[in-house]
Amino acid sequence: MKINTLAFFVTLSSLLFMVACGSEVDGAPPYQCPMKCEGEKTYAEIGTCPVCKMDLKSIETRVVQDESDDEILETSIFNLTSKWNTQNNETIELKDLKGDVLVIVMIYTTCKAACPRLVADMRNIHASVDDETTKYILVSIDPETDTPERLKAFAIENEMDNDQWTFLQGTIDDVREFSNVLAVKYKKISPLDFSHSNIISVFDQQGVLVHQQEGLGVDNEETVSTIMELSKAVNASSR
Repeated sequence: MKINTLAFFVTLSSLLFMVACGSEVDGAPPYQCPMKCEGEKTYAEIGTCPVCKMDLKSIETRVVQDESDDEILETSIFNLTSKWNTQNNETIELKDLKGDVLVIVMIYTTCKAACPRLVADMRNIHASVDDETTKYILVSIDPETDTPERLKAFAIENEMDNDQWTFLQGTIDDVREFSNVLAVKYKKISPLDFSHSNIISVFDQQGVLVHQQEGLGVDNEETVSTIMELSKAVNASSR
């Protein structure tokens, strides 16, 4: 399904949270969530958004610049400043993935039920797309167990140990923040088990959500088509 990104974040905030970022005042307060989690709502004082936990930004400077002076769109996940450990024990930020089409899923390696099927769905998408400009990102919802070493072993075991596949371990808070952005719900139900949503998300090269596939073993035709269209745009821009 195609995603209206702004509507997605507005809907997400209204469903998951019924609290305000701060005190509203009359007039035109200068601060706003850069992801627009609460739509056009603005605030008088700087603070953090309760939805994505990002710092509020001045409405005059919502579009930020990265080190190469390229724009990061206000609805991009590259605005998130969290740091992540990869399966190769490297520390990255999400903006380091900029420039590639991203296919992202949240799993945990000790899962014996849904996650193996999600991994199979990711591999099926990868086999159908077969394009180097697409990267596949698997984010652990169990960062205490899924260390970089464990993620590396999992990648090798599942034949996902190449440059197109990245496994990420974050802090508990950063994982929760990211899951809120993706509308992925999860809950620990035992020392080693979680209940969780089964969603695969597709982001364009600017980190903007374009498409989501929900369910296990579902028809991935629309997902593959979306990725291939985005990859064509990336390849065309690089010529």
